[in-house]
Amino acid sequence: MRPTLRNLNAPRRLLAGVILAVATIAGCSTAPEQHTNPTAIDVATTSGHVHGITSERGRQFLGIPYAHPPTGEQRWTLPRAVATPDAVVDGTHAGSPCPQSLPVPGDHPAPSEDCLTLNVTTPRQNNSDTRLPVMVWWHGGGYTSGAGSAYDAQRLADRGHVVVVTINYRLGVFGYLGLPGMTGGGDFGLADEIQSLHWVKANASAFGGDPGNVTVFGESAGAMSACAALTSPASKGLLDKAILASGSCMLHWPDGALYPGVPAHTPYTSVADNHATSTAAAEGLGCGGTEMIDCLRKAPVDRLLTVDDQFSDQLTYGTDLLPTDPADALRQGAQQSIPVITGGNHDEQRSFVGGLLAVQPDAVTALTYPQLVTTAFGPRAPEVLSRYPLRDFPSPGIAWSTVTTDAVWSCPTLDGARVMSRRAPTYVYEFADANAPNVNQITTIPQGAAHATDTPYYFDLGGHDLLSSPRQQQIADQLIDYWTTFARTGTPDIPNGPQVTRTAENTTRVLQFGTSATRDVDYSTDHQCDFWL
Repeated sequence: MRPTLRNLNAPRRLLAGVILAVATIAGCSTAPEQHTNPTAIDVATTSGHVHGITSERGRQFLGIPYAHPPTGEQRWTLPRAVATPDAVVDGTHAGSPCPQSLPVPGDHPAPSEDCLTLNVTTPRQNNSDTRLPVMVWWHGGGYTSGAGSAYDAQRLADRGHVVVVTINYRLGVFGYLGLPGMTGGGDFGLADEIQSLHWVKANASAFGGDPGNVTVFGESAGAMSACAALTSPASKGLLDKAILASGSCMLHWPDGALYPGVPAHTPYTSVADNHATSTAAAEGLGCGGTEMIDCLRKAPVDRLLTVDDQFSDQLTYGTDLLPTDPADALRQGAQQSIPVITGGNHDEQRSFVGGLLAVQPDAVTALTYPQLVTTAFGPRAPEVLSRYPLRDFPSPGIAWSTVTTDAVWSCPTLDGARVMSRRAPTYVYEFADANAPNVNQITTIPQGAAHATDTPYYFDLGGHDLLSSPRQQQIADQLIDYWTTFARTGTPDIPNGPQVTRTAENTTRVLQFGTSATRDVDYSTDHQCDFWL
């Protein structure tokens, strides 16, 4: 049985919603700028006639239902497509985020189980007769937090000349509970994401998009879900390309590498372990015995949220939707043969270590550092300590962050890229702006290019542009160009920038979006991947 993470809630909560501090960073409220002089614009979809908004600031259609509300007896059932073409949909306001324990930035109603909605953003001007590429965003948040409405996509749509769709999907206990006899158990969040692709295929052309050119892109849990979708038989024919930011099928946290006391795990779990976690959670809520599912369906949302943290990294394989562990599927060559961009951030783990130190200042010290390494890496600990001696780092927190970034994030991402390159065109990158906005608002250690600090470069988080320097704006433009040319053609390009090289099985160098320049770097040496892989 895979142990749950129920005792690690404090640091996990600090990190699960990585953009909660956007308003403070921006120096203003969480509500985004409002559209001025808006004009209604109507689009006919399978969900109904959507009344969206267009103004000098943008062109958006918000809160469109793509599946029926999973409420009441429909709680923990597979999503059911909305087919109400004669309905009238108010597309001027975002829908409710899915239930979660953390607040979500942006302008939207309170969280609700009636949350399976999406938002469509198109370029301010589209004078082309050619259908535009469609990019579908699956947000991060540890599978337990977040919402599509927190990511304002107008800048991405305008510069890249693409249609951007951001979605909500079920989270935590609502998205990943799985019990014996429960159809779709452990995979409701992924099922929602795949259902959103069916909606996009059916409706992209109504917004000027090309239903035959759909790119899924996601960050963190969203990228891990996208990687899983690459191996799911249910998603075949629904996506044409994928972009994985800070989330690979190959990620693996050794004992204590995420937080002290958290056992070794990956972003995915087996049916047996998911059932064990779900049964324990149900019994803890007083829902045992043969009526377990009925009891849970009658439980109020607030009560169910008390076990929400146990369902991080519970996306379940060994199911109809996800037959095989995605990491094994990649190694077996069972992924879809579509182009992929995969990458991550140079200092991923600093956000997690910094969050830990905020609640447990003595968790990573000169005294505990060797113990942490020994717990995580066992017999290899002496060599790890030799390669990452404390004297080489400004603090034990930075030392431990570097070890776990290299071992857990950077090198597994490179490994995943190499493996995927056997089946399809693959490109790998690294975001490495040491001055990136501190979206996690962690001050215990310098954040650098920590987990999620890349998101302000392609979205306005909570409606706010957080970029503060010409170089940051240049990185944002280059990163958007890199992704959107890929979405258009399957080959990424940066006009007037460095040449982009396709990944191979022996790739060691990657394209790095760095503090001073965007260039090809020796990624494998920087992260000691010859040691970790």
